[in-house]
Amino acid sequence: MSPRQDLLKTTAFFISPEKPRGMFVLITRIALLVCLFTSIVLVLYVSFSNRPYPFTRFTSLNWKIGSEPPQQQPPDNTPTNISHILFGIGGSAKTWKERRAVCSLWWDMDSTRGFFWLDEKPDENGTVNGYDTEAGISLPYRISGPEWTRFKYSSSRYAVRIARIIRDSFNLKLPNMRWFVMGDDDTVFFTHNLISVLARYDHREMWYIGGNSESVEQNVMHAYDMAFGGGGFAVSYPLAEKLVNALDGCLERYFYFYGSDQRIWACISDIGVPLTREPGFHQFDIRGDPYGLLAAHPMAPLVSLHHLDGLIPMFPNKTRIDSLKTFIQAYRVDPGRILQQSFCYGSKRKWSFVISWGYTIQIYPWFVTTFDLHKPLQTFKTWRTWSNGPFTFNTRPMSADPCERPIVYFLDHVEEVGMSGTRTRYKLAMSEETCNRADYAPVMAVNNIIVSSMKMAPDSWQKAPHRQCCEVMDRGSIKSGSMQIRIRNCRRLETITI
Repeated sequence: MSPRQDLLKTTAFFISPEKPRGMFVLITRIALLVCLFTSIVLVLYVSFSNRPYPFTRFTSLNWKIGSEPPQQQPPDNTPTNISHILFGIGGSAKTWKERRAVCSLWWDMDSTRGFFWLDEKPDENGTVNGYDTEAGISLPYRISGPEWTRFKYSSSRYAVRIARIIRDSFNLKLPNMRWFVMGDDDTVFFTHNLISVLARYDHREMWYIGGNSESVEQNVMHAYDMAFGGGGFAVSYPLAEKLVNALDGCLERYFYFYGSDQRIWACISDIGVPLTREPGFHQFDIRGDPYGLLAAHPMAPLVSLHHLDGLIPMFPNKTRIDSLKTFIQAYRVDPGRILQQSFCYGSKRKWSFVISWGYTIQIYPWFVTTFDLHKPLQTFKTWRTWSNGPFTFNTRPMSADPCERPIVYFLDHVEEVGMSGTRTRYKLAMSEETCNRADYAPVMAVNNIIVSSMKMAPDSWQKAPHRQCCEVMDRGSIKSGSMQIRIRNCRRLETITI
């Protein structure tokens, strides 16, 4: 049989069957051809279409016939800012009058969102330590509902109320919330730096961010992988949504825990999310003088401080309130640089300088390695037992001999220079005990140290951390009792030591 006859026979097979079987057989074969052709076209369309989700408009369960198709909401990829954060601060009516004076130093009424959650309505009359301005600011507070009283507890009843603040905050349903930040009414937050930290994380994922205690005994008693509530912690919106849904049952399950932060940690652990540690959150579980720890801050943005009302004031001859006001004034000039260390050496006299920007400067009349300088001087003790340790970081002993101590200067003045520069002045702190050794005398002749620097770039903490260099100006000459130091970026191949 010829090829032409084969083709005619095949064509005839579809058009008219060899054995007439009626129109039903013919229609069935035509339907098969149409289905085959349609399938091929559909596969080609899906494979080569430029649309990432070609069938999105047909998948919405809420789209009704005759109505407008749902609009696709674009993802919010804008940088995290203060409006995306909701603070939930635990407090009480008993401590409100005194502590609101401190809270008003860091809370910005124009931009900060959130509430102080109290157990009952406070008495808002009167002054606190003579500070009418700070105490009189109408900070936003709310009264916790009575629901928390139905939960059982073993030691701390109020811990249940504080633990449920994240639920109360979430249920406000405020728009554009990415993060819920919890803290105490004696927590001082540095919100610019908090934003810098949270901006590194995707708020659309489940994050639990905070820090441990500085005292090992506290971590052993509670947990090493728990964010301590006094230092504050942040929970992303997706995690908060899941946590709130499971919280009440979880509080019943872990009624025997002591603190609210321990309860929240246990509940988040049940969800399966670990703690992400950020060293800028400070529980400050220490006693005595915080100077050594403040003067040797980790290479990370300062996010929070806690327990300041139980410590010696940060600055000599100042109250705690005035100390904080001085400190926060420097922070506002250059938020990212506050407490950041720089080390430099005077080649003329072999002096070692430690600058903790916005707070203090130490001068050693001899050479000290940067390996030692970055360790905190132990001017403090542990929180629970007032012991000399252990802590979760290395320390240097603070000698009782004044000839083995550094000469200390404290911030006296801060100012902006142009649009992007700063100038700070640090004044010699007079001590009752001084060293009469010959090498100390030239240092004691320095009454002021002036430090100039450029402001840290807004995205500095989004990059790999790197300590900046500093140099003693004019070869360390002392003019009218003052020295000049400049902080700058390190040059290529330059190190921070001699």
